[in-house]
Amino acid sequence: MTLKEIRCCVLIPTYNNQNTLQRVIDGVLSYAQDVDVIVINDGSTDGTADILAFYEGKISILTNEINSGKGFSLRRGFKEAIRLDYQYAISIDSDGQHLPGDIPLFIEAVAENPGALLMGSRNMEQEGVPGKSSFGNKFSNFWFKFETGLTLPDTQTGFRLYPLDPLKKTRLFTRKFETEIEVIVKLAWKNVQILPVNIRVIYDKNERVTHFRPFRDFTRISILNTWLVILTLLWYLPIRLFLYIRNKGLLQIIKQEALKPQESNIRKASSIGFGFFMGILPIWGFQLLVGIPLSVYFKMNKVLFLTAANVSIPPFIPFIIFGSYQFGGLFYKNGVQLTSVKDLTLESIHVNIVQYLLGGTLLAIFAGMVSFGISFLLLKSFRRSV
Repeated sequence: MTLKEIRCCVLIPTYNNQNTLQRVIDGVLSYAQDVDVIVINDGSTDGTADILAFYEGKISILTNEINSGKGFSLRRGFKEAIRLDYQYAISIDSDGQHLPGDIPLFIEAVAENPGALLMGSRNMEQEGVPGKSSFGNKFSNFWFKFETGLTLPDTQTGFRLYPLDPLKKTRLFTRKFETEIEVIVKLAWKNVQILPVNIRVIYDKNERVTHFRPFRDFTRISILNTWLVILTLLWYLPIRLFLYIRNKGLLQIIKQEALKPQESNIRKASSIGFGFFMGILPIWGFQLLVGIPLSVYFKMNKVLFLTAANVSIPPFIPFIIFGSYQFGGLFYKNGVQLTSVKDLTLESIHVNIVQYLLGGTLLAIFAGMVSFGISFLLLKSFRRSV
């Protein structure tokens, strides 16, 4: 199959990459017969304009009068591809790290998985990969999994095939490098299938020019991830859990999760211990909001975790708070020493919040460790080890 047959154009955002731009365009044109190659010149100040002038009539050129960011250029490219009625758009970086010869891999993959978002997966362990690129990719992969529940080997790749239909209804707000994170998270939230495609990569330090600014761009990405995590916890994670429960049935999920014959005793005991820890930890109102995503991320037994976390149901709360004060009193001698649960009032709690927070945290750790130890011993005694 060809790009024309799958109705796919090619987007090349570029900024001051005169050393490699011509080679990238020539390589793309050899695979892009009868489809648009759209180059977005992001206010380049080098010889980029002269290079693009050589291809007049062969490619489409969009020019940002001032440097506005890779994300802005991509968003402009998406709008143009949608206007031209394409179904897909491949993006490829102009710094020479990607090889246009890998375009057929994307064509083949999308033919087998129509409507999918395809992510070029680089070998980040190969020799020559910059340390900051490897670290940034691991950082990005972690937050992507937390925000979507999906695992990808390379979330920062610029070599991608985008399905354009879901992008028509996706609002993007960022303008710099962080746009490439925002778009894949939001497409994942729309249940677009996301698949990796193994690609080659070249890092030539003599040719390649990168415009990634570690401090500024990591800060932007961190701010974006903070916002996406908030949305995940308050909206998208509860929706995913609701749909999962609705589709599989609550009783079936409980039975399947609780038993899990292939699950080790260590994992089951860890889930129980973590449940007691989160149930007692003095972050009332946020215990499950924090605990559920963590239990999902660390692949714990969700049923055992939730059961143990219910140690903080209303009848037990006064005893937990009293125990927290007593526990804190062992280490914080200047605090309020309560003699019984009857002495527990809102006023007494506020007299010395430090003692309560310290004691509650330590009690949570102690309860988690004890419940882990007891449950592990019981499981080892009455259940075949896995």
